[in-house]
Amino acid sequence: MQDYDFIVVGSGSAGSVVAEKLSASGRFSVLVLEAGGTDRSFFVQMPLGYGKTFFDPAVNWNYKTEPDPGLAGNADHWPRGKLLGGSSSINAMVWIRGQREDFDGWAAAGNTGWGFDDLLPIFKAIEDNEAGADEWRGRGGPIHVTDNRSRVHPLTHRFLKAGQQAGLALNQDFNGAAQEGVGVYQINTKNGRRWSAARAFLRPAMKRANIRVVTNALATRILFEGTRAVGIEYLKHGRTINARAGREVVLCGGSVNTPQLLQLSGVGPADLLKNLDIPVVHANAQVGANLQDHLGINYTYKGRLPTLNQTLRPWWGKMLVGMQYLLLRTGPLSMSMNQGGGFFRTDEGQLRPNMQLYFQAFSTVLPKPGERPILTPDPWPGFSIGLSNCRPSSRGSIMICSKNPLDYPKIVPNAYSTETDVEEMLAAVKFVRKIASMPAMSEVITEEVLPGPKCVSDDELIADFRKRSGTVYHPVSTCRMGPDASQSVVDPRLKVHGLAGLRIVDASIFPDNISGNTNAASIMTGWKGAEMILEDHP
Repeated sequence: MQDYDFIVVGSGSAGSVVAEKLSASGRFSVLVLEAGGTDRSFFVQMPLGYGKTFFDPAVNWNYKTEPDPGLAGNADHWPRGKLLGGSSSINAMVWIRGQREDFDGWAAAGNTGWGFDDLLPIFKAIEDNEAGADEWRGRGGPIHVTDNRSRVHPLTHRFLKAGQQAGLALNQDFNGAAQEGVGVYQINTKNGRRWSAARAFLRPAMKRANIRVVTNALATRILFEGTRAVGIEYLKHGRTINARAGREVVLCGGSVNTPQLLQLSGVGPADLLKNLDIPVVHANAQVGANLQDHLGINYTYKGRLPTLNQTLRPWWGKMLVGMQYLLLRTGPLSMSMNQGGGFFRTDEGQLRPNMQLYFQAFSTVLPKPGERPILTPDPWPGFSIGLSNCRPSSRGSIMICSKNPLDYPKIVPNAYSTETDVEEMLAAVKFVRKIASMPAMSEVITEEVLPGPKCVSDDELIADFRKRSGTVYHPVSTCRMGPDASQSVVDPRLKVHGLAGLRIVDASIFPDNISGNTNAASIMTGWKGAEMILEDHP
């Protein structure tokens, strides 16, 4: 039996932060268990390399959902990071906090201490923002945030102008005073390299003598004495190992792995556990329920001007941008595919933006099997305007199918299962076409490739986005936070209801999804969760 003060399960966006902060004083011994391996891979560190990691089983869980009626029966591909840094090591790096109202809504639901004014100092402390510090932004923090306004493709500026022609304001900072408008996305990179949670937090912590990080270590069960968590059973190289936590077990596996581990350990819906012959330690029907996710779709166009397609597709173009990246750490490979974007309201009745835009100065209509073809785009000048919903009302679930920890859980998104979600997406895709029809864009468009000019009626547009939509990789809320133990999994201090010695610190605790990309909020959750743990262990 290995003995530590704290065991952290998962080294992702939140887990890396928790590990760093718990080990910082040197007073506590910390074990970090990561099911995946190292993040020392060229395609992990190169920002645009996430096209290569999108299906790579060496760094990606490669989950698949159940066939979803809301997505025309499609089974959606769910990439999740399986390496140091978790999904922060394979994501698109867009740095969005969410709207003030998101977090104020958390607090209003009884989650004291989680309002925007409570969290803003944490967000600022996390950041080292290239654009400079101000009322909203921080400098000197562990996560470097790159301001790409001077680096984007020329077509991105046309998109911004078209957005303004369509009625949106130019927004220089989506994490500033207001989120609405169009602008250039800031991303978490540093000197042309991905700046993941592992780079920012975990690797500096690994230099300390009081922290041990074990990779390729799959947590298979939480060890309980009565209703107190006392350790973790994990599998490494086919061998089962037990580790004991003298103070707390902290689950940071994310919205898929955390409910899965709880259910495997006897914490979850009683009927599910009994049917799988798993002894019930604590019955809670909310474990694995309330799944929320953002859904996205692209509208793709052929253009009259060169796009990144002409740079990234030919061998000589790949060679040139490769040399530029290797020698200078600049160019297309040093950025996200989402260079511009924005937030808008689908109708005036919305009090705040409910849709997010993405502009990509390349297109991938012709996919390459087994690869997200970012580095092999179409042979014509093409670009895409994408969007995703900010706060969908559809709810799904993640439940285990067997007591074998190697079996993937059953993921049921229930996409577009409410009329509200369908209606707002219908209005949103019409607005994308409005942007494309503005002079700044229409004068460089030769044709709409997807869905194409024949897709016109409401029924046709709905059928199209059901068929072509998919996750934008922001699953949350499967172990949601709340003061009512019958409606949540953790309390506002992230302690698991009904159990002792066990906390959850990751995106699964979000009471509701946030308006935008979830990585920054996951890192914030890690920071705040670690602070609360340290307060309870002076």
